[in-house]
Amino acid sequence: MSREQHRREAPASLGFAVVTVSDTRDERTDRGGPLLVAAIEAAGHRVVLRAIRRDEADEIAAVVREAVAREDVDLVLLTGGTGIAPRDVTAPTVERLFEGAIPGFGELFRLLSYRAIGPAAILSRATAGLIGGKVVAALPGSPAALELAWREILLPEAGHLVAQARGR
Repeated sequence: MSREQHRREAPASLGFAVVTVSDTRDERTDRGGPLLVAAIEAAGHRVVLRAIRRDEADEIAAVVREAVAREDVDLVLLTGGTGIAPRDVTAPTVERLFEGAIPGFGELFRLLSYRAIGPAAILSRATAGLIGGKVVAALPGSPAALELAWREILLPEAGHLVAQARGR
């Protein structure tokens, strides 16, 4: 089946979970989560779970497990905690949960980031994989990075990713 056929057969409307991971952000100061919510809704998709969790492995793992257990969630997006600072535990936490990795996601994100910000792109541990048949992506907290990931990767491929994760 061609890429175009896969895209045509992909679900048109998806349910997203959006989780901000931060020790310092709350509903008032979070910029990344609202940016993702607005982009998801502008594309005709639904945000069915929205949460903010501290950069603590147990809290991240719990909210990811909660999200992938929901029937109405197709894709889980986490924003924040993907750098290399000691407190940034999002990437290693979700990677331990992955049943299958999607290595091309992080590779492509860093390539696109390199074009935008240069070699500082190596500081990102953006990653994606499958958990419980759902796509889970861990993204940086930077609004510019989120916009890049959404526009260049997630928006064009979300439906295709979900269809493939479902085995279609």
